[in-house]
Amino acid sequence: MKECGSDGWTTVIRPSGSLFAVNLAEIWRYRDLCAMFIKRDIVTMYKQTVLGPLWFFIQPVMTTAMYMVVFGRIAKIPTDGVPPPLFYLAGICLWQYFASCLTKTSSTFVANASIFGKVYFPRLVVPVATVTSHLIKMAIQFLLLVVAYLYFVFFNEAQVRPTVYVLFLPVLVAMVSGLSLGFGILFSSMTTKYRDLRMMLSFMVQLWMYATPVIYPMGMIKGDHLRFVMQLNPLTGIFEAFKYGLLGAGTFSWGMLAYSACFTVVLVMLGVVVFNRVQRSFIDTV
Repeated sequence: MKECGSDGWTTVIRPSGSLFAVNLAEIWRYRDLCAMFIKRDIVTMYKQTVLGPLWFFIQPVMTTAMYMVVFGRIAKIPTDGVPPPLFYLAGICLWQYFASCLTKTSSTFVANASIFGKVYFPRLVVPVATVTSHLIKMAIQFLLLVVAYLYFVFFNEAQVRPTVYVLFLPVLVAMVSGLSLGFGILFSSMTTKYRDLRMMLSFMVQLWMYATPVIYPMGMIKGDHLRFVMQLNPLTGIFEAFKYGLLGAGTFSWGMLAYSACFTVVLVMLGVVVFNRVQRSFIDTV
């Protein structure tokens, strides 16, 4: 976008010269639009529901109760000495953020084709708004986790204490945001032509949770080969560090976090390249 007053035009829109180009300044100029999309996502999420925002709390509570019965009582999966409600809430809080961001962002082009075809604005505003709106939802659910945490510490006298690595929680959440954004814009670019990927993604996300230490600790994984395969999952190190910092259970590995960080950076760069390429002509295929 360039000012050209000498030619009588106020604004000239030109295609990006590089697939790697991300005009952060332009995205910042459209921050009001981003805020509008965030508000839209939050308002429409539970629009015309009786309980409204209470679903932010009902979903993790009901899911935790189900996990306690199925995985705790029936499957007898250990929780590293952490009270099961805390262990499952910690995993659910972070996982639901990743899964919801990924699922919602993956439909960026298809769900917003009518808007994209009428007016210009940086297309990345939509997935960024999606990740941010779900971050607000996660913050609300994190308050529920904090309340449960305080209850077990002060009233149940559970031996749960945070470690110094709790200071890294914002970094861990940012890494999860980057992974969901990277995978989301990558899938959104491919689903413009291959709609089957939307079906595959919803199925893949369900299986992905079982390949991530959400409902079980990494300590129960036996065998070096299987443990190595689990560590290839970029979310493994993040979830283990999240639980270790907050609950004092699990493992904290700088090597796994470094791998997750590098994976996130490469993934976001790849996603931006594909996203920039598809946004030039996606309207012809959607």
